[in-house]
Amino acid sequence: MEQSYISRTSGIGKKDKIGYALGDVGSLLVFGLVQSVLQKYYTDILGIGVVSIMFMFVVARVWDAVNDPIWGYIVDSMPVNKDGRYRRWLKLLAVPVAVSAVLMFVKIPGLSDTGYLIYAYVTYILFGMLYTGVNIPYGSLAQVITSDEKERSSLSVFRSMGSTFGAVPAMMLISLCYVKTAEGNSVMSHEKILIGVIVIAVLCVVAYLMSYKWTQERVVTQPAPREKGKVLRVMKILVKSRPFVAVCLVGMLFLAAQMFSTSYYTYLFNYYFNAPELAMMPTACQYLPVGIIMTFAGKLGGKFGRRDLCAYGMLLTGACNLILFLMGTKSVWLYLLVLLLSGIGNAFLFLLIWAIATDAIDYNEVTYGLHDEATSYAIFTFMRKLGQTVAAILVNMALLRIGYSDNVLNTANITEDTLGKMYADSVLIPAVLYLLIFVILRFAYPLGKKKIDELQAKKEEMLRARHEA
Repeated sequence: MEQSYISRTSGIGKKDKIGYALGDVGSLLVFGLVQSVLQKYYTDILGIGVVSIMFMFVVARVWDAVNDPIWGYIVDSMPVNKDGRYRRWLKLLAVPVAVSAVLMFVKIPGLSDTGYLIYAYVTYILFGMLYTGVNIPYGSLAQVITSDEKERSSLSVFRSMGSTFGAVPAMMLISLCYVKTAEGNSVMSHEKILIGVIVIAVLCVVAYLMSYKWTQERVVTQPAPREKGKVLRVMKILVKSRPFVAVCLVGMLFLAAQMFSTSYYTYLFNYYFNAPELAMMPTACQYLPVGIIMTFAGKLGGKFGRRDLCAYGMLLTGACNLILFLMGTKSVWLYLLVLLLSGIGNAFLFLLIWAIATDAIDYNEVTYGLHDEATSYAIFTFMRKLGQTVAAILVNMALLRIGYSDNVLNTANITEDTLGKMYADSVLIPAVLYLLIFVILRFAYPLGKKKIDELQAKKEEMLRARHEA
């Protein structure tokens, strides 16, 4: 029997999977700093007000609306060289990304409040540009490592495993960076943060270079031709694609929910639970189930369909947050126990979101003949970045609501009503976001199991025709 074209462009091994996972280890090592540390660093170390932080994130996203599609166009248009089409960017940008991450946490002595705000703008936007430059080709790399949808599902699981391991150092740093004042209060130490960030940045470079070394591009692709107005044309197609629009919204809301929680927990555990040393535990509870579910998430996704598996997982996660709201508990351990249960539902989308995004990009190629994978992934990346902005706005609005000013929650403001609002926001906001994701996946995203099987068959025919031509 003649071997299918897909079988000739698949057959990945453990080295490919681990190598691909290491790419997201590198990314999450530095992006975890943005998720877990940066918000509180800006308020407590640089002294930037919460309104200024919200506005800065909005300005950064306006710039990303220009920057991200340009990066996608550059990656799509660059000639293929001996390192392939996408792998080379891991090597080229490893050090610049790591250096830009460190610069965000450098505090230049003697600057005015305006000076620190300007410095935050420059370093945060610079980091975002370089991070996008490596993340777009890295995300597109799954398309050329294998053409088999089951193996891509496996790559998605390994990528999510990589992001889990990559996020751990930043989670540890936010819990270990406090020192006691003479009055017995816990405050952030800039020295501890900077040392931790430098160590994390070095690990980031190592992970990126190992990912470059251990991955292989099996699917031969050619650069998209340079055409005037092409980015706009591609974007018009993407806006028409129901699966792509749905997965972009899911990516945005999912990251918004995750980043809101990881940022807001640092305040909740400091003031509501009076346990700043446990600030990493809620995120750990979200990640722990991933370690178990990752062993069978790909198989379950193949059997029941990735869409439905992730949708009902989000329903469970949203319900757990609503339960926490109704409980109104003062017990930190009971709070963490329910978060652990919510992490089970959260784990499926966390592990499979990249495979779902790849499915949507494949749909665009088969349906519209769109071969600009990097540009498509750039738009998806931009929507995820919008999730960062949504999270920043929600976090800082929640802080304003409880009277968080001059970068502390004033003693006069720490009333039962204030603490009750803080607790309610910590669970209700994520609950709404997770339930919105459930609705989008279940009722707006059309690529269920049957549709994916049909898409794979059409992809086989398309690849065969391209190869024979």
